[in-house]
Amino acid sequence: MKRTVARIASIVSLSVFSTNTLASDSDPFLWLEEIEGTKALEWVKKQNNASLKYLKHNSAYQNIYQNTLSILHDKTRIPYASERAGYYYNFWQSENNTRGLYRRTTLEEYKKADPKWETVLDIDALAQAENENWVYKGIQCHYPKYQRCLVSLSRGGADAVVVREFNITTKSFVKDGFNLPEAKSSVSWRDDNSIFVSTDFGEGTLTNSGYPRLVKIWQRSKPLETAKTIYSADKNSVQTGGFVVYDNGIQYQIIYDSTSMYTRDMYLLNNNKRVKIDVPNDASIVGLNNGKLFIELKSAWGKFAQAEVIYADITDVGKAHISFKSFIKPTDTRSVEGLSFTKSAILVTVLDDVKNKVYRYLPKANGQWQIDQVQLPETGSMYVLNTDPERDDFFINYSDFLSPSSLYLVNGTSLEFTKLKGNKSYFDADKYMAKQKFATSKDGTQVPYFIVHKKDLKLNAKNPTLLYAYGGFEVSMLPYYSATLGKNWLEKGGVYVLANIRGGGEYGPRWHQAAIKNNRHKAFEDFEAVAEQLIKDKVTQPKHLGIKGGSNGGLLVGTAFTRRPDLYNAAICQVPLLDMQRFNKLLAGASWVGEYGNPDNADDWQYIKTYSPYHNLSKSQQYPKVFFTTSTRDDRVHPGHARKMVAKMQDMGFDVLYFENMEGGHAGAANKEQYAMVSSLEYVYLMDRLQ
Repeated sequence: MKRTVARIASIVSLSVFSTNTLASDSDPFLWLEEIEGTKALEWVKKQNNASLKYLKHNSAYQNIYQNTLSILHDKTRIPYASERAGYYYNFWQSENNTRGLYRRTTLEEYKKADPKWETVLDIDALAQAENENWVYKGIQCHYPKYQRCLVSLSRGGADAVVVREFNITTKSFVKDGFNLPEAKSSVSWRDDNSIFVSTDFGEGTLTNSGYPRLVKIWQRSKPLETAKTIYSADKNSVQTGGFVVYDNGIQYQIIYDSTSMYTRDMYLLNNNKRVKIDVPNDASIVGLNNGKLFIELKSAWGKFAQAEVIYADITDVGKAHISFKSFIKPTDTRSVEGLSFTKSAILVTVLDDVKNKVYRYLPKANGQWQIDQVQLPETGSMYVLNTDPERDDFFINYSDFLSPSSLYLVNGTSLEFTKLKGNKSYFDADKYMAKQKFATSKDGTQVPYFIVHKKDLKLNAKNPTLLYAYGGFEVSMLPYYSATLGKNWLEKGGVYVLANIRGGGEYGPRWHQAAIKNNRHKAFEDFEAVAEQLIKDKVTQPKHLGIKGGSNGGLLVGTAFTRRPDLYNAAICQVPLLDMQRFNKLLAGASWVGEYGNPDNADDWQYIKTYSPYHNLSKSQQYPKVFFTTSTRDDRVHPGHARKMVAKMQDMGFDVLYFENMEGGHAGAANKEQYAMVSSLEYVYLMDRLQ
């Protein structure tokens, strides 16, 4: 990253891989929170065996699995790459390299249909040599040469990683280089011989959320213990860290302190002196370009509106008053997704009624901007890739429900584009249609959703239908192409629905903030409104309607089937939060009180308990046969949520299915084979329940 500043993530994904002290209350299933407890794992294996026997016995399973695996291993899929110092780097997994190859090529080669790749790091070979179940988790390389890198490796797919210094030139790890043991670390290059490091330094160095609370500068060839502390966050903060941004050859060191899930203090570090960036604490840095600092507001501020992007001179930071100017304003239907910077322009990706558009902003002499749109289709998702301050050309990836991903090279001057690469179609899109519709929620809000189905769909209320949503953390659910969904669901006569419920970011921060804390029920009401609209339109009926969601979406599914079990006949609840009385005590849970509220606060618990799935189970209800999935190595959302929910439902006499992958982290799978298996189990389950 050269001129741009990565948006400080709202959804923090780091935590300590341990179980907080178990509360001594009346919950008879607390023992299942012991992640690797002998008794708990025996219970997991018993559940797994029963569910696998039931689902794999279905005659459709093997065909679905082979379909999925062949799609995942297709060698013709787009090898997305990141440019650094003239090379294009790509991480590639295949049937011969299940853990993956980190490799590179030149732009000239990359433009070819079958580029020649140079292997930089073979994760399969490394795992075999070290007898470790390594999962690649990313690489950071030092600007501008990009020869020294920090590689993150996870055991089994957990968020916890080891960090090792790697030399791109020699393709080897640096002897006596920077090396961190397994932890939830944040690292960033500061200069050739030092890095910013936030990690578990021992007792008292983590926040209550389990994240690093200290920022240190670690010098090369020195023990970690000698690293100098330059910032210390309060234990009630979520986490802190430091990073460097380069703009026109000038280095800017930034320290951030995430004081809560959605607030942060940000500082410029100059000669080890901190200068606070004087903006609202819920604002985010979205870019640094030609000496201008770009900020996105989450709340109205002075003359500026909520979600407006503003900018000011970086040299004004620290002055009594910073003179900000407006860059782009939101509308009722449009929100800003991100900024990217080229040599001469700023590229702005917006979301307009849940469909992407990309605009180029060219500065004019009078301080105004010339605005031109990249004329790609306006019915799907677009992502700007590989912008560079040394050139104006850039890449855009486009896809929608019926169009596989295509990678375009865009001329930065004319905005003419050329298709560079494209994934192949796995099902006949001409037979299907995708349409955006709106449902009316309980309070009158119009909730958008997309529906995908065969063109000759009969509105006879008999169509097996899968409804998916997320509804949290300002995450937007956009149109996308899924080969596995097409082959394994649409071709089998299934209908797919993607709901853009409140809590997400489809209309910017206002859409998110409308359904947090004591307004959480708005997200659930939106979801139910879409389900009811599908039934009203005779697309389906409850016995043919299934729902699916993961993580926060798993909470949504858990709440949905406990609130309205009459609406659904299938529910796939993936890596979910379910015990909302204890979520803040498990792994990363304490960092999410900004989203859900604090159950230890009596007032907050009054509304949380109204929807907490674990606490709203009732023997008098008739629930669908729910399929729960999680991972032992998920060190973000505790597997105890799903385990306890299943145990409690079984104790009440309900029939459920459960599969816990023994590795895989929050993604639920550590490699493509595991992903193919879990995905296939889900499709078999849906067919069994809904067709």
